[in-house]
Amino acid sequence: MFEVEFSQEAKEDLSRLFDAILDRELNSETGDPSLPAQAIGTIEVSISFLKHSPFSCRKAGDGHDPLLRELIIDFGRTGYVALFKIMDRQRVLILALRHQLEDDYH
Repeated sequence: MFEVEFSQEAKEDLSRLFDAILDRELNSETGDPSLPAQAIGTIEVSISFLKHSPFSCRKAGDGHDPLLRELIIDFGRTGYVALFKIMDRQRVLILALRHQLEDDYH
């Protein structure tokens, strides 16, 4: 079993994603203020999958680093992408998170 850690950048991404959903929902006539917490919960549950099978996720970038991977996280009509690196036989590091409609990681 792998230990999953978040980089500082990934922690900041979680906060940014939460704030973006909250802002969108608060500014919508039919907004759901519980949606940001649901989204973050879905991300956290999905990332827990990496404890068992990080090698089953697709390779990221140009493919030169086979340990750099992406996890697709479904949520609603779109979802999120987690960029991570398998550091060794026991540890996975989440490097960044983004919404699937964003151009790239921040």
